[in-house]
Amino acid sequence: MSLEIIAVHEDFLVVVKPAGLSFHTEDGQASLVDLARQTTGFTALFPVHRLDKITSGLVLLARNEVAARRFGTLFAAGKMEKYYLALSRKSPSKKQGAIKGAMAKGRNGSWRLAREEGPMALTQFFSYGLGNDGSGLRLFVLRPRTGRTHQLRVALKSLGSPILGDARYGGEEADRGYLHAYRLRFDWQGQSLAFTAPLQEGEFFRLPALATKLAELGPVEQLPWPEVRLPPREPAGRQT
Repeated sequence: MSLEIIAVHEDFLVVVKPAGLSFHTEDGQASLVDLARQTTGFTALFPVHRLDKITSGLVLLARNEVAARRFGTLFAAGKMEKYYLALSRKSPSKKQGAIKGAMAKGRNGSWRLAREEGPMALTQFFSYGLGNDGSGLRLFVLRPRTGRTHQLRVALKSLGSPILGDARYGGEEADRGYLHAYRLRFDWQGQSLAFTAPLQEGEFFRLPALATKLAELGPVEQLPWPEVRLPPREPAGRQT
C-alpha cells in the first residue's frame, strides 16, 4: 500500500491518510508514518499532528527536527488553519456557530463535553442540506480551534448530528466514518501555503450533490468565520 503525496518540501511532506489507517502499527498493519517512509524513501519523518483512525485527509509530516519544533510552535499558537468536512443524517440543533466545552473522558475510550473544569475544546462550523439528491445527508464544514482527542466527533454528537459511520458516537452505519481533513493553510518561510485533499473514499463523499455544494461554497477558508477568543492550547495539534 502506498500513500498519496500532496506536496514534498525540504522541510515537510503533506500526505493523504486513508480512512481506517492508524498512526500506530496495529494488527500487523503498517502505520501511516511507516507507509510514508516506504512511499517516499525518506527515513526521517516526524508527525506533528494526528488524525483519528476513522478520519481521512491531510497529514503534515516534518522532515527534520527543527521543522518539527517550528510546526509545534505554530500549532500551539493557533497559526495552522485546519478545515474538515463531515456528513450526518441528523439535522443539528443549530445550523452554524461554535461548540465549546470541557472535554471529559467517558466510557470505553470515548469522550464527552462537560461543564466541569478540563481541557477546553472549541469548534466552529457551518452546515448545509444537500437536497433530495444528497441522500438526505447534511454537510458540515468544521474548523477546530483547539486540538483535542475526538473533538470534532464529540462536537457533532453534541449538536444531535453524529457523524455518519461513527458508531462510537451514535452515527448511523456506513461504509466508513465520514470525517475528512479537507484543507490546511499555514505560513512557512515567508510563503502562504494551502493544501486540499480531494474527496475520494466512500460512496457518500462521491455524491454529485456534495461536489455541487462544495463548488458553490468556494474556498472554505473564505466562509464568514467569526472571530473567536481561543482557550489555552495544547503544545501541538492532537487527534480530531
